Amino acid sequence: MNLLKASLYCTLLVGLAGHAAEAQEWSQWRGPSRDGTVAAPAPRGWPKELKNVWKVGVGGGFSSPVVSEGRIVVHSRQQESEVVSVFDLKTGKPLWNSSYPVPFSKNQYAIEMGKGPNSTPVVSGGRVYTLGVSAILSCFDLKSAELKWRKDFSKEIDTSKLFTGTAMSPVVEKGMVIVHVGDDRRGSVIAFDAETGAEKWKWEGDGPGYASPIVVDLEGTRQLVTLTDRSAVGISVDSGRLLWKMPFPDEWNENIVTPILYRKTLIFSGVRAGTMGVRVARSGDQWTPEKLWHNPELAMYMSSPVLDGDYLFGLSAKKKGQFFCLDAKTGKTVWATTGREGQNAAVVSAGKNLLFLTADASLIVVNKSAAGFEQVARYTVADTPTWSHPVFLGKRILIKDSANLSLWSLE
Repeated sequence: MNLLKASLYCTLLVGLAGHAAEAQEWSQWRGPSRDGTVAAPAPRGWPKELKNVWKVGVGGGFSSPVVSEGRIVVHSRQQESEVVSVFDLKTGKPLWNSSYPVPFSKNQYAIEMGKGPNSTPVVSGGRVYTLGVSAILSCFDLKSAELKWRKDFSKEIDTSKLFTGTAMSPVVEKGMVIVHVGDDRRGSVIAFDAETGAEKWKWEGDGPGYASPIVVDLEGTRQLVTLTDRSAVGISVDSGRLLWKMPFPDEWNENIVTPILYRKTLIFSGVRAGTMGVRVARSGDQWTPEKLWHNPELAMYMSSPVLDGDYLFGLSAKKKGQFFCLDAKTGKTVWATTGREGQNAAVVSAGKNLLFLTADASLIVVNKSAAGFEQVARYTVADTPTWSHPVFLGKRILIKDSANLSLWSLE
């Protein structure tokens, strides 16, 4: 082997190793890039059945598991306490857990809904950040379980004013962990130093909806974009200054869907608002959001979509659940299924495939195509409802149901 071939070979091995390592990380809400898209390649052929590797009881809640450094973090509820648990990815063996009491007063119209937690943890720099149903923000050491710091907002907000309590998933950016806390009366977006917990900045305004933010570059400015309980907003990551705000009202303040950035267009959706594309223009220090298109026929409720090229894929709440493909450039519907697909579906984009995990524990694999809905495989992955987001690691899939965590293998 000559030097050139040897060099290319080593480069390939390093690239493959890096790719493999990346495929094992799912450190935040909706995966490595916070958009439901993963680098882990989907298999060329899906098996007839998935193999259950292990299964452990973890408790309730809608929070999704995250994976970092071969460890799984789960935030769940057991009786009247919230529990942060860490498991070994390979074996399912428990490594540590930490619990704290969380009494929770639910909204009178939401008595059938669970008591959380709903927010998905984020892992960064060897630390775990969790946000509980009553807005208790905690920072743990991933390996030692040591509680590094905690911020308790439970006495400052009225959780009975929220249908399901605090639900947004924290984001880590520029050495800060950023959360949105509050209730239907008011709220605050707050950035804390990720190491020390010291407050860096705070924006006070709308209360939180249930949406989780994204962090994007728009017109040369890094900003946090999210849906509040009544608006779409852009907030400077550096200073916490409100850059722009656009009304996005909902009858029950149920703004849940995570925004998507398509080129320079932000895409928002709500169960009663439909789906819309918004361009934010800047002139000096002034920012102006402009609606480019609106599709009232595709309206997402709890399910956040994924983007692939010029197409957006997801589950609309119309007709009791429709899988769809939307042209992100024009907002026009490319295709939609006839309906009755289910109450909710968490969506993952992996290579040539889309994975839909519906609330009835069906994992549906389809071809990513603008030609129409093309099912490849369908599996049952739990005995109880699955409202949490799945974790796709290439050849393995983590599923959190109403009480358990299980690892499934494609091999």
